[in-house]
Amino acid sequence: MAKLSAARYGKDNVRVYKVHRDEKTGLQDVVEMTVGVLLSGEIDTSYTEADNSVVVATDSMKNTVYVLAKQHPVTPPELFGAIVSSHFVEKYKHIHSAEVKIVVHRWTRMTVDGKPHPHSFFRDGAETRNVEAVATEGKGIDIRSAVAGLLVLKSTGSAFHGFIRDEFTTLPEVSDRILSTEVDAGWQWETFASIKDVEAAATKFNEAFDGARDITMSTFAKDESASVQNTMYKMCEQILAAVPKVKAVDYSLPNKHYFEIDMSWHKGLKNTGKDAEVYAPQSNPNGLIQCTVSR
Repeated sequence: MAKLSAARYGKDNVRVYKVHRDEKTGLQDVVEMTVGVLLSGEIDTSYTEADNSVVVATDSMKNTVYVLAKQHPVTPPELFGAIVSSHFVEKYKHIHSAEVKIVVHRWTRMTVDGKPHPHSFFRDGAETRNVEAVATEGKGIDIRSAVAGLLVLKSTGSAFHGFIRDEFTTLPEVSDRILSTEVDAGWQWETFASIKDVEAAATKFNEAFDGARDITMSTFAKDESASVQNTMYKMCEQILAAVPKVKAVDYSLPNKHYFEIDMSWHKGLKNTGKDAEVYAPQSNPNGLIQCTVSR
């Protein structure tokens, strides 16, 4: 006999742009984000009995995101995610949990004639600021903040040796190599009891994001890396120390490889080891290193 064991539904890829205009200074700030909403609760009959009376239309979810973006601040995104997720749990008594995912896209203010331009921006990379906010009836609001798509590379200061060697091993040991990765790092906050608690912590979210991003790049650059594993662990330790209200930090780092090109076939041209200058960037396969460090 078949039984519905899990169900949730929602609206994905809701594109939102908001502008804030300071009438006194003429300065404008812009935020562009992509929002996703997933609801769960007493909705089983919509699946098993074609009962749409329990369904909040996904188009209504989209409209709700737009209205709440007009009525409330959208920065920091942790606060807006908490506002949206709490709304659905409070508005609809049969909805017991709402998950909201937000991806904030970069718009960086232009500098024109040596001065910040009041209303012109450019996208300076694919890096995004991400948030997952889950409001659960009777349990509070859980928030995970993240930076994703931050592409970094250093041309030296990384090694990898001492790993297991057996009949499957062809990878040479190296004391110096290129290290590159696309950072996906997140930090889970202690559960917030209510939206008021999230509002009270609003200034902490930007501080934590800037701090985690700075720690990531500083550690990546300065660490004489013995492995991606060890470097990411150091990053996690520092973020936990810097942000007391964070209970866990996670990293997912793909290892983007750059291989030396042996050119000895061309008139004995040296391009390996200490003579290597020209490399072949690789797309895949790639290493993928992940960890979560908790208090």
